[in-house]
Amino acid sequence: MKKSHWILIIIGILIIGWIFLRFAVGGSEDTWIKDSNGMWIKHGNPSEIPDYVLQQEEIKNCAVEKFDSFTGEVISQCLGTCQDYAVDIVHVPRSAEDNLNQNQCPEYVNRTVSHFIELDKNGDIVRIV
Repeated sequence: MKKSHWILIIIGILIIGWIFLRFAVGGSEDTWIKDSNGMWIKHGNPSEIPDYVLQQEEIKNCAVEKFDSFTGEVISQCLGTCQDYAVDIVHVPRSAEDNLNQNQCPEYVNRTVSHFIELDKNGDIVRIV
């Protein structure tokens, strides 16, 4: 065989190896990932919506409903719970006042819920933990 044939064979093997590593080891690009605020977002074009994404959507909708029905002061206020999440209004950016136990949901402070969802004074989601 000529030297040029060997070079083409080696290049072909490298390309096939790269494709194998990319898709077999690297996983699909069509999936769901968490953003910096803890919310699940689409990455690519996933064919299905997993249960954990649907559950987070329910929690987000519940939190927004609680905010919409709230008529009191909208800074550092607990709005209640949605499933295993405390719903709290916080300053943006967060202030030391937001970290005081009296300004957090008692359910989260007392550990009767494990997570929290924070909204700003306009009802927009700030963070989900």
